[in-house]
Amino acid sequence: MRSTFTKLALLALLSAPSSLLFAAPPALDPAALQVDAATITYRAQLGDTLSVIADQLTGNKGNWVQLAKLNRIGNDRTIPIGTAIIIPVALLPDDPSSAQVAAMSGSIDATGADGRPVALGIGTTLTEGAIINTGSNSFLTLSLPDQSHIAIPSNSQVKLSKLRSARYTKSPRTEITLLKGRVESKVSPLEKNKGRFEVHSPLAVAGVRGTDFRVDLVGDRVLTEVLSGGVAVAKKNKPAALTLRAGQGNITSTKGVGKAVALLPQPEFTNNLPQLQERPTVRFTVNPVSGAGGYRAQVATDASLSNVISEAESDSPEIKINGLEDGKYFVRITALDQAGLEGKPLIAAFTLKARPEPPISIEPKNKSRSENLMFSWAEVANAQAYHLQVASDAEFSHVIIDEAALSAAQFNAGKLALGTYYWRVATIAATAGGRDQGPYGDQQGFSLLPALQIPKIADTVDGDLSFRWTGEPGQKFVVEIGRDAGFSSLLLTQDTATPEINVPRPASGTYFIHIKAIDADGYVSPFSPAQKVYIGSRWVTSDGSPLLNVGGTTQAGY
Repeated sequence: MRSTFTKLALLALLSAPSSLLFAAPPALDPAALQVDAATITYRAQLGDTLSVIADQLTGNKGNWVQLAKLNRIGNDRTIPIGTAIIIPVALLPDDPSSAQVAAMSGSIDATGADGRPVALGIGTTLTEGAIINTGSNSFLTLSLPDQSHIAIPSNSQVKLSKLRSARYTKSPRTEITLLKGRVESKVSPLEKNKGRFEVHSPLAVAGVRGTDFRVDLVGDRVLTEVLSGGVAVAKKNKPAALTLRAGQGNITSTKGVGKAVALLPQPEFTNNLPQLQERPTVRFTVNPVSGAGGYRAQVATDASLSNVISEAESDSPEIKINGLEDGKYFVRITALDQAGLEGKPLIAAFTLKARPEPPISIEPKNKSRSENLMFSWAEVANAQAYHLQVASDAEFSHVIIDEAALSAAQFNAGKLALGTYYWRVATIAATAGGRDQGPYGDQQGFSLLPALQIPKIADTVDGDLSFRWTGEPGQKFVVEIGRDAGFSSLLLTQDTATPEINVPRPASGTYFIHIKAIDADGYVSPFSPAQKVYIGSRWVTSDGSPLLNVGGTTQAGY
């Protein structure tokens, strides 16, 4: 009686309508049901038949035939009490499953199976039938209950065609339909639990047993690339025609399933990736990969590249990405072959510290002939101060000027020894935590050359004054003679291609002269230091010629 009562109670608990696909699983007596990874085992009770067991545990009475063969039961009406009846996961009914938004950035929209919009956010649950659209430079990663992940990059459309799991064992049964763009799947191992994960597209189906793979829909072609595990590729509604292994890819077209080809190797950085990037435009340069037709870079905030926030493609081995905030990131770079298949990834960490941005340097640049060396740069709007460094070497291992808190956008360094120098400036901004110094601007190198020498004055007997100075080949000059030290009133300004001029003798008095040079490369030096010139009056003959004596020209006042 007790055994019969137990059986009847158990059957009552299991009596869910078999016509409903997603009926709530019956409550089972733990003593009668054992759940393993890919099977369940039911211990037969008094009066059990395989048809009743099949109906209650698989939702289909007709499955009793398979149960009989699998468990080698010839007469299901005489099953000994306690007999272990194994039921494979393939015969278990489906329960609804779901996917959760694990990471997202950019412009993304989704609709449910009923066509209504779904507001997306981290942790949002999506169910079977949902359609997801990603905009330009937008990314979404979904997490499934078995820890599989689906990454949907920019300009893609994906439908969650099937999100289910086998009752009791929770073995996943997932189908993703790629309607546009790309999808990358990282699937937890499915061999033990006999789960199923497939990516469908208009032309092909990629079925996996635990792998990391990508599917890209490009016009009338489907590109499949496998990074780990294996993927069975088939034309839609056809048996699998090809199994891709790790490091292989293929293209399926209207003509059929293309052969497996080796993916391009991971790129290598031209130099070691600078772990610290100091410009808003982040640059990655790799050595050219043989056979590559382009390169793709994705930037994420996590090492697993689940939270991708930006990507870019380039025809050259240099890839530039804009729009990142300062912070710590990871980059994944791949080479694309001539057919468009994406190769193995190079992944590296880097830090972006580009703010506050450095000022634009003004002078000196290239060269200077100043005896009073002035450094100047553009003002930055949010600058609290500036940090100027001047060194005698490009590596700044020998810094000779280090001004860490300049309030003005210039600095007078006075007189330095002739030679080659390098200088750079950083912006210092006020923050809630104190002072924040940004990166230095691009270093500027210059040669400090001799200043123009004070001109020699030759007073000739014909009435003209002759000025001569030392010049260099290819130089041109501008000469100014002023009536005052500030050169506000000019007696003369003259351009000359030679380091000398002849000037008609002015009236007696005090004058000032300075000269600047224009080098052959266009560099314009500052004016030389002004020289004071005194012009005295002279005695002349009736024809205007200077009156000579044995000692030279005769001047009045002597």
